Amino acid sequence: MSSFVRSLTRPGNRSRSARAAGSRAVETGARCGFVARGVIYALVGVLALRIAFADDGGDRQADRGGALAEVAGQPFGNVLLWLIGIALAGMALWRLSEALFGQAGEDGTEPGKRALSAARCVFYGVVSFSVLAYAAGSGDSGSGSSDQQSDDVTATVMGWPAGQWIVVAAGAALAGAGVWIMVQAARRSFRKHLKSGRMTPGTRRAVDVLGVVGGIARGGAFAAAGGFAVAAGVRHEPGRARGMDDTLRSFAETPAGPWLLGVMAVGLVAFGAFSWASARWREI
Repeated sequence: MSSFVRSLTRPGNRSRSARAAGSRAVETGARCGFVARGVIYALVGVLALRIAFADDGGDRQADRGGALAEVAGQPFGNVLLWLIGIALAGMALWRLSEALFGQAGEDGTEPGKRALSAARCVFYGVVSFSVLAYAAGSGDSGSGSSDQQSDDVTATVMGWPAGQWIVVAAGAALAGAGVWIMVQAARRSFRKHLKSGRMTPGTRRAVDVLGVVGGIARGGAFAAAGGFAVAAGVRHEPGRARGMDDTLRSFAETPAGPWLLGVMAVGLVAFGAFSWASARWREI
């Protein structure tokens, strides 16, 4: 594998590498990945809305596992799960091409951006594997409770030397990433990645709203989850760490009650719709 990568990065092969990075297959994989990501976020948002306001929402799970369970319960659900898993693998492949050859844009070859693309490649690769494993019949792989997984991982890490502070550092990094996502969304930084010139004025305004509202909600959820992880590490109580489901439910425990959870849920649905817009207009 390493010799393959070296061969791609030799001067004589760079033009072919660049063409490979921008190939139709990679572009198609990326756009399908955005569609799949949108499906998951939209379903998580709908589940969170049902938890906030519907009588039958209490036993539902507002996280990726709950979203996959909803898909699995539909006609041809298993086929849809395979399609989502394969589409997310396409997203991982696109991020890998960015890590190897650089992102679209003038500053796309900066080391920091390549490193970020590599991290995203790993993330989407793991998510894709979990979805495909669930579709293949491994019930614990893709649909497990994010809350239980968070507790288990936190407890395991705390058993390591200096594990308490590793949890604190990881939580702080997640919280920082959430704040960064919120700031980038508020600044509409996503515009530079979109083919805005191909949109009508009305569509451009709608995509702007979806990007801002969805990005702030997504970042807020990450920041809250990171805060819970920091609290778990500082107090040496693994049970204080929360997955996506418990993190979203915590918004209903504020003085605003279920209405704040409802706002977050609408924001996550908006981010799902923004992902679908990215599938259409994202620069690949």
